Amino acid sequence: MRYSPAFIFVLTMGAVNFFGDVTYEGGGSINGQFLGSLGASAAIISIVAGTGEFLGYSLRAVSGAVADRTGRYWLVTFIGYAINALAVPAMALAGSWQIAALFLLLERTGRAIRKPTVEAMLSYSTGTLGKGWVYGLNTALDEAGATLGPLLVAFILYLGGSYRAAYAALLVSALLTLGALVVARISFPLPARLEEGKTAPMQGFARAYWIYMVAAACFAAGLMSFELISYHLATTKLVAGLWIPVMLAFSTFCAVIASLMLGKLYDHVGMPIVFVAIFLSALFAPLVFQDSFVAALVAMPLWGIGYATQDTLFKVLIARVLPEGKRNTAFGVFYIGYGVGWLIGSIVTGLLYDYSRVALIAFVVIAQCASLPLFFVGARQEQALH
Repeated sequence: MRYSPAFIFVLTMGAVNFFGDVTYEGGGSINGQFLGSLGASAAIISIVAGTGEFLGYSLRAVSGAVADRTGRYWLVTFIGYAINALAVPAMALAGSWQIAALFLLLERTGRAIRKPTVEAMLSYSTGTLGKGWVYGLNTALDEAGATLGPLLVAFILYLGGSYRAAYAALLVSALLTLGALVVARISFPLPARLEEGKTAPMQGFARAYWIYMVAAACFAAGLMSFELISYHLATTKLVAGLWIPVMLAFSTFCAVIASLMLGKLYDHVGMPIVFVAIFLSALFAPLVFQDSFVAALVAMPLWGIGYATQDTLFKVLIARVLPEGKRNTAFGVFYIGYGVGWLIGSIVTGLLYDYSRVALIAFVVIAQCASLPLFFVGARQEQALH
């Protein structure tokens, strides 16, 4: 069977992201516990994680603009992946929670640098393969790595290894990430040549683009980081420390399935699948904070759906209203709004955690559900453009 160059490119970049997710999601499965073991409180952990996500999203506008202006897409991508991947095993060297937090922020910064260029390069293949399928397949490969990484960390802990040993072991997957990226660069020096048809339909930033950004920011405010979740599971002793990475792996495995299904369904059904995914994601918080292992276990697939929604469906929506000639910038600016929402949500949930779990749950559910009417209005504005 002969596959199209566009499909091979998506798979190649998927392999890069697979090894990348093994690295930073493996580290992410123990970041909360590790920071806690170094003396950080729940509020500090949530705020550090939220700040990291804010940097990880807001700096994408800078890297996207630099890539569009210079045309050095691959150079920007390499710099981002190098920082993103190598900051994780460097956590093994942290002697205090402040140093560990610095490495966490570096990891998110590296991800910010490389994300817009990767998503923009993938957009050139959507005319051939379909927007939902391209981003769904790429996210599924991401999440496959995100499933394996925590399992590897759990296995190291099971063998008696420390958190530091687990971080150090992830140097292998970090180097494989960079090796796979070299293969992608050699095989596809100019991804723009993959484009068939006009996949960036707008001449400027449409109103629908800005509405989608505000809607996504609301959703992000209610999508909690795993650092706070893992801290909750560990401190309440709902889950033994060894099994917390397994809980993350279970969630990300569900995200693999969700990404493929949501991407494919979007190509056939359209916006209604976005509404369904957001509703399911909003059910996560009421379950995970019930101080019940069974409820927490049921909540994990819903958290995976939330991440599949932001990693697949939101990219599809933005890909539909990309301005021609500013693809990297458009993805980057979108994530400024998303990052602001995430930072606000992380600060609020971190402070509410010790104050009132009921208020925390209410905030998360209201924030995510507030995005629903905005996505509806954005879709109507987009229809008016066509």
